[in-house]
Amino acid sequence: IIPFKKDKKAAKAAYFNHLKGKKYLPKVFKKENHVDEMKGVYVPFWLYDAEADARGSYEGLTTESHREGDYNVTTTQHYDVRREGTAVFTRVPVDGSSKMPNTHMDAIEPFDYSAIQPFSTASLPGFLADKYDVSVEDSHDRADGRCAASLEGALRRTTTQYDACITKDKDIRLRRGKVHYALLPVWMLHTKWNGKDFLFAMNGQTGKLVGDLPTDMGKFWAIFAAIAAPVSAIAAAILMLM
Repeated sequence: IIPFKKDKKAAKAAYFNHLKGKKYLPKVFKKENHVDEMKGVYVPFWLYDAEADARGSYEGLTTESHREGDYNVTTTQHYDVRREGTAVFTRVPVDGSSKMPNTHMDAIEPFDYSAIQPFSTASLPGFLADKYDVSVEDSHDRADGRCAASLEGALRRTTTQYDACITKDKDIRLRRGKVHYALLPVWMLHTKWNGKDFLFAMNGQTGKLVGDLPTDMGKFWAIFAAIAAPVSAIAAAILMLM
C-alpha cells in the first residue's frame, strides 16, 4: 500500500484550481456541497515485472530543398535504419477495478514506489478501499501492451535525426516476471450532468490530476447574447446616423 500524502483540503484546492478559467462550466461542478463528496479511494493495482527484447527496421527520410533558376529542387535521401534493444520493467501498473477508467488511472501516474509499505489497516480509516474485480490473468494483455509500447517508443526516439521514419517491421518479445498487488491512493469526484458521467481523479501521493469538464451551452449562448445585443444596438445606431 502507498498511503495518502495529499489530504482532502489539498485535493479540493487542486480541483477548484482545475476549474479556473472555465466560464461555461455548469454550476453543479462548483457547488461546495458537491465538492465535499470527493472521496479518497485506495484503488487496487496489479504491478508487473517484465523483460523485453525488441528489433525494428525503418525507412529514414531526409529532405532538402533549394532553388535552381526557375525551379525548386527537392532531394530526398532514403536510409535503411535498424534498431534493437532490451528493457527491464519493474512494477508496471494496471488498475484491477473495472469501475476505474483506464485512461484516468494512466493519466495520474507515476506513483513513487519508494513510499510503498506492507499492507496495514492503520492506513485505511477515513478512506474507501476497493477490491479488484479484474483478475491478474485478465490484466496481462494490457500490461504487455504498455511494456511493448514503451520499448518501441524508446527505439523510435533514437531515430530523430531523420525528417521522417517509417516503420517497416518490428519484433517485440516479452518475458513476464513477478506480479505484485498493491492499493494506491486516488482522490475521486464523480459528477453526473445531462445524463453523462464526468470524473475528476487526483493522485493522492503526488497531486497529479485529470478531470472531465463539460460546456454548458445554455450559459454560453446566454453570455453570447448579452455581448451581442449591445453590439447590435450600436451598429443599428450608427446605420441610422449615416
